[in-house]
Amino acid sequence: MDGILDFFQPANISIEPSEDGVRRLSDSALIHTQDFMPVPEDQRIAIFGVMDDRGAHNNEGCSDGPDVIREYLYRLHDIDEPMGIIDLGNIHPGERLEDTYAAVRVVCHDLLRENIIPVILGGSQDLTYANYAAYESMEQTVNLVTVDSRLDFGGNPEQPDSWNYLNKIVLHQPNYLFNYSNIANQRYLIDKDLIELMEKMYFDLHRLGEVNGQITHAEPVIRNADIMSFDMSAIRAGDSPGHQLAGPNGLYAELACQICRYAGMADKLTSFGIYEYNPRYDERGISGHLAAQMVWHFIEGISHRRGDFPVGTKDDYIKYIVPLADHELIFYKSPLTDRWWMDVPYPSKSGNRYQRHHLVPCTYEDYQEATNEEMPDRWWKTFQKLT
Repeated sequence: MDGILDFFQPANISIEPSEDGVRRLSDSALIHTQDFMPVPEDQRIAIFGVMDDRGAHNNEGCSDGPDVIREYLYRLHDIDEPMGIIDLGNIHPGERLEDTYAAVRVVCHDLLRENIIPVILGGSQDLTYANYAAYESMEQTVNLVTVDSRLDFGGNPEQPDSWNYLNKIVLHQPNYLFNYSNIANQRYLIDKDLIELMEKMYFDLHRLGEVNGQITHAEPVIRNADIMSFDMSAIRAGDSPGHQLAGPNGLYAELACQICRYAGMADKLTSFGIYEYNPRYDERGISGHLAAQMVWHFIEGISHRRGDFPVGTKDDYIKYIVPLADHELIFYKSPLTDRWWMDVPYPSKSGNRYQRHHLVPCTYEDYQEATNEEMPDRWWKTFQKLT
C-alpha cells in the first residue's frame, strides 16, 4: 500500500486553523502537504487529484482544478460523524497519457483492495477509464454511472479523450462492464444512431428533463452503481460556469449535490470522481465552490449508509410477489430505509459472474407498475442482459 505514495505530490493549498472554534473538514482530514505525508491505513475515504487534461475535449485547463476544489472543500464544516478521510495529494501528468492512466489504475486498485473509497478530482473525464481498469484487474463486474450532458462514445477507441473514452471501456477485452447508465443527458447533443445503439445494448439513459422533474428517479440507478463519474458540464452555466463548453441548460446546483449524496448513500458504490472543472472559466469561483460542496455531500452521504443492500438472507425484508404474464415478479422492501429491490432471474448458464446483479434497486413506482399488470422497464432491461 505504501508503494502508491510514490505517485503523489503534495496539494498546493493553504490550510489555516479555524479561528471561530468551529470544526472544518480540514480538522479531521489527513492532508498531504509540503510538511506532512499521511499513510493510508484504516481510512474510509481517500481523496486525490489528477492534474492531467491531455484527454480533454475543448476544455484545456481542467488539470488545474483539483487544488482549487480543495481550497473550498476544506473550508466547509466537518461531517457530523468521523469519516476517516485522507487526502493523498496530486498525481501529476506522466510522460504519456497512458502513464497517467496506469498510475490512477494502480492507486484505485490498491485503495479498493483495502476497502477505501477513492474520490478522484480531475482532470478530464477520460480518467474514468483508468478508474474502471482498477476493477478490471480485480476481475470484478462493474456498473458504471456517468452524469453528463452527452454520451461519450465515438471516434477512435485507441486514442481516448473525454468525449469517447466509453468506447475503450465497452470494447475492451476481457470486459467486465455489466451495465452503463447516464443521468441528465440532453437529447439535442446526442446523435440518433447512438441513442438506438444504447437501447440495443439495454443501457439506461435518463434525460435531463426526467431528472430535473423528479430527482428521486435517479436514486435506484445510482444505488446499483460501482463507479460514478460526474462531468461538471452537466450542470447549467448559470449555476456552474467553470467549463469551456458550459451550456444554458443542465442540472441545477442543488440537484447536482443531491445526486452526489445519493452516490454516497449507495452501499454498493466504491469509487467516485468529479471531472472537467476548469478554473479558467470560473467566474468568482462559483464552480469551485459547487464542486467542493458536491464532494462534501458525497462524503456526508457515506455517513448515512445503512448497509441494507439485501445480500445473503432476506428474512428481515418485506417480500412482495406479483404474478405477471409468464413471470413471477418478486420485490423486497427494506424496513430500515423503505428502499426497494426487484429479484430478476438469470439462467444458470450465466454462472456466478452476474450473481451480484440478481437483485436490482428499484422504486415503489416499479412495484405499482407490476401490480397494474405492466412490466417495469428496469426489470425487463436487466432480464435481457442476463439471457
